[in-house]
Amino acid sequence: MDALSRDFFLFLSKNRGLNFMAKRWGKSLATGNIIGGIDFESCIPHIEQLNKKGIQVTVDHLGEFVMDEAVARERTQECIRTIQTIATNAIQTQVSVKLTSLGLDISQDLARENMQKILEVASMHRVLVTIDMENESRCEATLELFRELKEQYDLVGTVIQAYLYRSEEDLANLDDLSPFIRLVKGAYKESAQVAHTEKADIRENFKQLIKRQLTSGHYTAIATHDDHMVDFTKEFVESQGIPKDRFEFQMLYGMRTKTQQELKDEGYNVRIYMPYGDDWYGYFMRRLAEKPSNISFALKGLTKK
Repeated sequence: MDALSRDFFLFLSKNRGLNFMAKRWGKSLATGNIIGGIDFESCIPHIEQLNKKGIQVTVDHLGEFVMDEAVARERTQECIRTIQTIATNAIQTQVSVKLTSLGLDISQDLARENMQKILEVASMHRVLVTIDMENESRCEATLELFRELKEQYDLVGTVIQAYLYRSEEDLANLDDLSPFIRLVKGAYKESAQVAHTEKADIRENFKQLIKRQLTSGHYTAIATHDDHMVDFTKEFVESQGIPKDRFEFQMLYGMRTKTQQELKDEGYNVRIYMPYGDDWYGYFMRRLAEKPSNISFALKGLTKK
């Protein structure tokens, strides 16, 4: 059933008609519930509200697979404006970016140039930028660029996906950089040639990645809505004497809000991944595909007052 649910929502995520209708008529439903807003400025009140609770944020301007150089450069400028606005408003948030939104599918050189422009401004304002991981076919190029950029800039991190076979080796290869890594399950449809497909195997690999990264001493984000993985992380850090300030839990905006606050009240660092923009439909469907139980959390988020 999990596999059927995953395939169903991934199929819906690619439906152009539904995506068009969502952009045109669904924005008010999504805003403030599963996205922060259509533009970054409309996210600020939601970020400030979370910050008052002691919860931090990372924002992501939705949109990927850009094949127009002018659009990629505009996405770059949007990210730069976001960083500048974060600094001006003194809000506790970081930025996440997808390299395909900056032109990776056009050329690696273009994506590198655009990321360097972003990281110059991020370094000036001390805002960390996390490079999101996309599907496996882009994984190698993403990690190559991350290594190059990390050697030039301190405030850059990236993402490792637990369902990929290669992930433990990727972590080992990045170890010399002392990187900030967000560990996630993975949300793209991948073949059995490159990724685990069974829930138990993905969970076990996730645990191995968590143990490796936390014992390395590198600051790590564990991004999960899975109570099993949250409990495992709590038990592991306690058994190893790993301080709570060496890692954080990350969850999606509009989902598991009660759990987020409980974790914060228990003294854990909590960060919310808050997307914004009108391209919210595909993102939402992939989150539902990633974990079937997200469906109930999402419906609660969409119907909350």
